[in-house]
Parts: sequence; C-alpha cells; structure tokens
Amino acid sequence: MNPSRFVFIAAALLFLVHTPPAGAKTIVDQWAEVQPPAPVELKPVTVDAKDTALLVLDIEERTCNTTSRPRCVESAPRIGAFLAKARAAGMPVVHSLTSKGTPDTILPPARPLPGEPIVQSSVDKFFNTELGAILEKLGVHTVIVTGTTAEGAVLHTATGASMRGLSVIVPVDGMSAGTLYAEQYTAWHLLNAPGTRARTTLSTLDTITINAK
Repeated sequence: MNPSRFVFIAAALLFLVHTPPAGAKTIVDQWAEVQPPAPVELKPVTVDAKDTALLVLDIEERTCNTTSRPRCVESAPRIGAFLAKARAAGMPVVHSLTSKGTPDTILPPARPLPGEPIVQSSVDKFFNTELGAILEKLGVHTVIVTGTTAEGAVLHTATGASMRGLSVIVPVDGMSAGTLYAEQYTAWHLLNAPGTRARTTLSTLDTITINAK
C-alpha cells in the first residue's frame, strides 16, 4: 500500500474513534430525563464509645441560620441531644469551624465544652488540621459525622475519614444543606461512590446505640 494512503486511512480512523456521533447529548442536555434513584437504606448501628468519635461540623452562625440553611437550625437541637448522649457515654467529640468561623459563633446546642478540640478548615476537615492526629491519638476507628453543609463538610470529611481507613456513620437527620437535593445527593454519594461506599453506613440519630466506656 502507498505509504501516504496508509497515513490517510489511519488518520481517518483516528478521527472517527475520537469524534462523538452527531447529535450526542451531554448530561446537561438530558438533565430533565434524570430519575432519582430509590431511597438509600438507613440502618441502626451500635458503636463503642472507646473507639468512636463524634464530629460536629460547622454548626456556626454564618453557615447555620434561618436565611441560608433553615434545615441546619432545625437539626441543631437534634445534634445537641445526641451530643449530650455521646458525652455521657464518654465518647470523644471534635468540633469544626469554617475558614472564617470563630468558636463563639457556634450555636448553643452544639457549643464545645472546655477541652473538646476544634479544627478549622474548608470542606475537608482533615486538610491542614490536626484532625487525623487527634483521632489517631484517641484510638478512634469509627467516626459519626454530623453538621453542615451536607455536600460540603459532611461529604468531604466523611470521604477523608474513609480514605484513612476509618468506618463512617452519617445520621441523615444530623446533616443539613440549603436544598433537599444537596442532602439527597450526599446520601446517595456516600453509599455509592468508590471513596466511601465500602466504609459508610447511613443511620439516624435515634437509632445509634452507644456502648459506654
């Protein structure tokens, strides 16, 4: 075969392989056709206070208010009640702030006690903080992740915990977002994405049993 003809045929084949068929649609084109998956499964769980930590993420005035996230404000008393339960059982608690938050702006139901550590970062609370070292020093193997926003601090910190070999429990009534879709997406992602699905359980605050120290 003539070398130039061979080059032409090879180029044509390469073009066909890498060129999408005419009329191919993107996910944006088909956005309205997407059907939500079946609801995720929630499971009761039992944890030991000696090797589990409760993470309370970004329950502060700038992220948890009636203007931007009323569902967070609604969740704060539930988190506060579980926080008291965890403390009574001797479970360690770690709090977080957004990059611009301050401890005095944490909502009263979730306010830290003296000595409870607070880390400060963007969405992944392991990033540039001592969170990993704190959990390792405590001998923690499981984290219960609560807070806001679901698609931010909850999702990324849960992923960070999973990637570090920790088991992750996310009570869906203890996470919140500015929209229902964000909460729905986060719940689906946690149980289906490669980074979290093997180590994550979704539950509710009232179906988490704590074995005290």
